[in-house]
Amino acid sequence: MQLQDLDVGGRRVFVRVDFNVPLDGSRVTDDARIRAALPTIKNLRERGARVVLGTHFGRPKGQVRDEFRLTPVAKRLSELLGTDVATPSDCVGPEAEQAVEALQPGGVCLLENLRFHAGETKNDAAFVDQLARLCDLYVNDAFGTCHRAHASTYGLPMKLGQGAAGLLVGKEIEAFQKVLHDPGRPFVAVLGGAKVADKIPVLSNLVEKVNAVIIGGGMAYTFLKARGIAVGNSRIEEEMLDTAKAILEKARTGGVEILLPTDHVCAANFDKAAEAVEVNEPDIPDGLMGLDIGPESRRRYAARVQTAGTVVWNGPMGVFEWPAFAAGTRAVADAMASCNGTTVVGGGDSAAAIAQFELKDKVTHVSTGGGASLELLEGKELPGLAALQ
Repeated sequence: MQLQDLDVGGRRVFVRVDFNVPLDGSRVTDDARIRAALPTIKNLRERGARVVLGTHFGRPKGQVRDEFRLTPVAKRLSELLGTDVATPSDCVGPEAEQAVEALQPGGVCLLENLRFHAGETKNDAAFVDQLARLCDLYVNDAFGTCHRAHASTYGLPMKLGQGAAGLLVGKEIEAFQKVLHDPGRPFVAVLGGAKVADKIPVLSNLVEKVNAVIIGGGMAYTFLKARGIAVGNSRIEEEMLDTAKAILEKARTGGVEILLPTDHVCAANFDKAAEAVEVNEPDIPDGLMGLDIGPESRRRYAARVQTAGTVVWNGPMGVFEWPAFAAGTRAVADAMASCNGTTVVGGGDSAAAIAQFELKDKVTHVSTGGGASLELLEGKELPGLAALQ
């Protein structure tokens, strides 16, 4: 169901948002997640809804901890909306119920941290019942939590029997449906990050859909070793070598191109201050570890991305947080920005990188959920989305 399908006038609408934002003391240092939810909140307010916002914040593990209270978040939300936001000291119970009942049409209440109650992550039926007393309708606008079957993402919409995707979640669904079910060709997947194990389900699913897979980051060295290429002291996953070989063979028989680094930027140890050493061949000498792709690999990868009809990118090409080893990730980001096809960045470190390079506005879609986007790319059904249906 779409947000516009809900008859919200005068009704209490629970909106699951993701306000898990970074703080410096009592100040929100990055309000991007709050801003991302504003279109849905404003839409509901303009239509006369009484808006009840629920979010997690940090990992309080079912206990009330003052450092995880939402007071700074509520202050920033109030500033962005230009209106007072009700802030009960709990997310359920008499005070929360009174705060919600006092809302006028267009009013906004931000409930206290949902994870102060263990019942949130356990999808406890009693906790779901308490949340249900606060609302008439349900909207999910927290894509980053849709892969969790928690009380506020799964139990509550199931109990209410209806729910809708918020505008942010709607954009996520649209972007990934196009990528997975109607991609422009050639379809290229760029996968990086530290571990092969994290990306095996994604690789196994995408290798049946794409025309080419570009592999970088720490996971590339396991694939290189699986091909018999020397990787020096680079971090590899010995237990994943057979799996890597199987994926390479699956791609070969399916006519899917696999691009691996043919040169590297290395260092003697894993250290921000380590001297960067270029190795201009596939084999990495003993005593060096790969921390980024080299100049020739950057050119090859960028050329493949720039000419794609669809690109999905999940995972950096190297240790991009360290300037000496950021060029590979920057090359992919620049290529994504200059590609005329559909370009989707799958959250997590890739989203952080595209933001760091100030290219977020140059791609089609940047996902707000790293884990959720990975599970969609694996072909899984997300509990938070299934509950809306």
